[in-house]
Amino acid sequence: MMRVLAVGGFSSALALVAALVVLGRRPGSRIPSLGAVCGRVMSYEVGPVPVGRIGLLGFWWWVGWHFLAR
Repeated sequence: MMRVLAVGGFSSALALVAALVVLGRRPGSRIPSLGAVCGRVMSYEVGPVPVGRIGLLGFWWWVGWHFLAR
């Protein structure tokens, strides 16, 4: 039962992200595209520390650890 809930939760999150990507690509949309969001995150710095890049690296590490390490 818990596996079904987990798969359903991740599937709904993936569907939400896909919907936001489609809505962000429309002309005149107020929702930023995925590329614009990634560019903004990658450019975020606090002094000389690239906080956005470190955060993105941590996110990909988490994804790899939880989904690709088996």
